[in-house]
Amino acid sequence: MPAPLSSGIVTRAETGPDGEWAVRHVPGGSSVKDYRCPGCDQLIPAGVGHVVTWPTGEWGSVEDRRHWHLPCWNARGRRRPGLRRPR
Repeated sequence: MPAPLSSGIVTRAETGPDGEWAVRHVPGGSSVKDYRCPGCDQLIPAGVGHVVTWPTGEWGSVEDRRHWHLPCWNARGRRRPGLRRPR
């Protein structure tokens, strides 16, 4: 079950072929900073809704969180290796 944060933003768990992830939807009005999407290497401007993800379990932490365009996050399993921007 998703865990609500004090701000009302919900973080949910998602499992895929690439592991287990915490996924948080960030509404456009809550986004105050520019980010670079690791899926397409394009800018996510402030004010644009997107998702923040980080791996869960023993190998991940919130320090590993990344900001993605939602379509890029949903397509991450269909992308060729090497297209993601290195950390």
